[in-house]
Amino acid sequence: MLVLASASPRRRELLAQAGFSFQVHPARIPEEPLVDEDPIAYVTRLAREKAQAVFAHLSTVPVASASLVVLGADTIVTLDGHILGKPKDRPDAVRMLRLLSGRDHRVVTGVALAAAGLDETAAEITTVSFLALSDDEIESYIATGEPMDKAGAYAIQGRAARWIPRIEGCYFNVVGLPLARISTMLAARDVRNS
Repeated sequence: MLVLASASPRRRELLAQAGFSFQVHPARIPEEPLVDEDPIAYVTRLAREKAQAVFAHLSTVPVASASLVVLGADTIVTLDGHILGKPKDRPDAVRMLRLLSGRDHRVVTGVALAAAGLDETAAEITTVSFLALSDDEIESYIATGEPMDKAGAYAIQGRAARWIPRIEGCYFNVVGLPLARISTMLAARDVRNS
């Protein structure tokens, strides 16, 4: 049984799009970076903690734990080595979008699988190019509400797509779940899509 340890509707949609049958059981863990924590170490740690927390909770039934595989994930935006998570409020979203304007940044997703005898993590990195944004464009975009629950304050699959002329790497990683990497990891555990 595959379980997604995330409340993200985007991750749920992507995993379903790839044809996997799964249940959703969000993890509730603190998501603050440690002092001087590297962005890749941060997202892989969070992905692992999410997967392990849900596995520990659900594996209390011995019969279920034998086939239980939990997938955890966390996505961040990094710019100049700094982590841009989800904006805390409107001014924070403005700050992030101004930082990204006219520049390239990296989107990093940490993924982890937890199962009996398994603790596997990986990170996927995609470089995203942004056009220069005017203050009016930023304000109009924030007014839609779209950036408020997204790492880096934007959604590549939403209105922000018009400002992204190119990416290098996995598109689905920017949305929140690197499907090819996840599929490979799950295939190695003999978890198949339907």
